[in-house]
Amino acid sequence: MTAVVDQPEQTGAATTDAALSVRGLWKIFGSGAEKIIGTPDAELSRADLKQKTGCVVGVKDVSFEVAPGEVFVVMGLSGSGKSTLVRCLTRLIEPTAGEVVIDGRDITKAGAGDLRELRRTHTSMVFQHFGLLPHKQVIDNVAFGLEIRGISKKERRARAGEIVDLVGLTGFEQSYPDQLSGGMQQRVGLARALANDPSLLLFDEPFSALDPLIRRDMQNEVIRLHHELGKTMVFITHDLQEALKLGDRILIMRDGEMVQVGAPDEVVAAPADDYVRDFVSDVPRSHVLTLKWVMRDPRPDDSMDGPVMKADTIVRQAAKAALASDHPVRVVDENDRVVGIVDDDAILRVVVAEEEAPA
Repeated sequence: MTAVVDQPEQTGAATTDAALSVRGLWKIFGSGAEKIIGTPDAELSRADLKQKTGCVVGVKDVSFEVAPGEVFVVMGLSGSGKSTLVRCLTRLIEPTAGEVVIDGRDITKAGAGDLRELRRTHTSMVFQHFGLLPHKQVIDNVAFGLEIRGISKKERRARAGEIVDLVGLTGFEQSYPDQLSGGMQQRVGLARALANDPSLLLFDEPFSALDPLIRRDMQNEVIRLHHELGKTMVFITHDLQEALKLGDRILIMRDGEMVQVGAPDEVVAAPADDYVRDFVSDVPRSHVLTLKWVMRDPRPDDSMDGPVMKADTIVRQAAKAALASDHPVRVVDENDRVVGIVDDDAILRVVVAEEEAPA
């Protein structure tokens, strides 16, 4: 049985305060796909179903919720269903079954007009291939969504100018896409997505084609923009390091199914199965694990003179102060109650073991 961590209970109605709620989402490609759901064939593996029916499962009974302002990362290897999933969220690919609720509206039931309005005003998507209009300058590429909405040229250019500044493209407003580097072109794509002031930003492997250094810069840019704007984001990637860096929570997929959902430290510290365990085997644990994973229960004889740190402090960040103190670290929860103790040995077991691991 596939193990899933932190999967919301499937109680029918979506949580009202979720920015995005997905319930029982399926996408099956092929003739008669809708007849498969609810039958024994739906429980077949992807390979067996294709052999028996000719249909291919892209997304299989996926359910999750994304809180307002959360960065929710969906990751998996090629063919895992992650890109199909994100396209189903705005019906760029039509789901076979299930519910997708954005800002309280089930988009699977939306008519053509409502769906256009949702795509133009409530969601924006950033793709791996930038899709910029080569004959338009940066300022007009950024303003293109506003142009489609009928916003006046003066107003849309003013708004686009603000976003150009926000993403670090000041001075390049009059440039054309072919005059820009790959990283700068992706900044234009990001600016275009932000110009509509969407409530939900969707990223489909946007940095996969970029060089490693530019990719790191763009990851940092997403983090900065998220801190400044607080947008809800769903980010698709096949790169675990990228997922761990960006995500408040991570959904790991395999063959169209959910394998595990959890915060980065949960995925690394408590992998749901061997598939996830293999994924995270090379992750520097001290850079991801928090103190809650290395602390022990408090004892009456524990010193009250040591440093005080939150349970969600990253081990690597805590190591210097912890090792410099003559007393163990007192770990507190969000209400400042002591919930655990971390001594030098606990820190060293993570840090030293990591440094001694074979390359």
